[in-house]
Amino acid sequence: MFNFFNDITFANKELLWLLLLIPAIVAWYIWKNKTYTAELKVSTISGFEGIKMSPKQYFRHAGIVLRVIAIALLIVVLARPQSRSSYKDVKTEGIDIVMCLDISGSMLSKDFKPNRIEAAKEVAQDFIDSRPNDRIGLVIFSGESFTQCPLTTDHAVIKNLFSGIHTGMVADGTAIGNGLATAVSRVKDSKAKSKVVILLTDGVNNQGAVAPLTAAEIAKTFGVRVYTVGVGTMGKALAPIAMYPDGSYQYGYVDVQIDEKTLGEIADMTGGKYFRATDNDKLKNIYKEIDRLEKTIFEEKNFTNKAEHFLPFAIGAAILLLVEFLFRNVLLKSIP
Repeated sequence: MFNFFNDITFANKELLWLLLLIPAIVAWYIWKNKTYTAELKVSTISGFEGIKMSPKQYFRHAGIVLRVIAIALLIVVLARPQSRSSYKDVKTEGIDIVMCLDISGSMLSKDFKPNRIEAAKEVAQDFIDSRPNDRIGLVIFSGESFTQCPLTTDHAVIKNLFSGIHTGMVADGTAIGNGLATAVSRVKDSKAKSKVVILLTDGVNNQGAVAPLTAAEIAKTFGVRVYTVGVGTMGKALAPIAMYPDGSYQYGYVDVQIDEKTLGEIADMTGGKYFRATDNDKLKNIYKEIDRLEKTIFEEKNFTNKAEHFLPFAIGAAILLLVEFLFRNVLLKSIP
């Protein structure tokens, strides 16, 4: 009840009850003037007509007004008005993450909706949205590998690049080792305390100059943790088996072959984890789990500062008392 402007409080707010004395002082002044004012009876006032009122008449109650306001200000001073300001010093230390995505022809298989590559792109973009404080990069691979986007905090840029990713961008095949080695090279020199690669593939390594476990050894050497994700249903999946001249595909059911043993070894060797995604929902849950496992580091300190604001009230009271003294002893001084 004693707050004003929402940021001022009083250290001794109980003293503000003394403001109730102000109406009592005013009432006493009015009663005193009525009781002790001298009266002079005259037979007629005709002789006083035309006499101008002295300027002093306009200020005869100024003394009590100034004194009452000064008393009110002194009570506020005693109540000690204060403002409290608080702020947080937040230190954020993000994680450097490279997403390594398989774009081989088999990623067009329709065991995911609409297919594996589109499902992987959609879930990856949701994952990026959930990591606002991290630097994220993107590497794609099939028979070859290259960096689609280096580590960046501009997540809008990397999300826009996903729209242009499609199978056939590089020679077909599955060069898991090359893809992982490229991803590690993008993050190995990072100063971040946590360096992560998320490797997503749906096949078996069949091309590339770098063996998958060799790439894993390189990742381990540079302290890069690798999470591997095998994408594909159990059994058979509707996958492209031939391409027509117009660029469309002929589909047929083929066995889903994922080198889970190698992917598991890569994860174990680097301190990561292997996941198997058999449909869209499981793929989403895998990224949510990785999000939980890799938490951004926050260090938060709270500071509170109090500032005293009695000085303006004290100065105001002193000025009013000085003016009241001058009125009483100069302008309104009565001569016996």
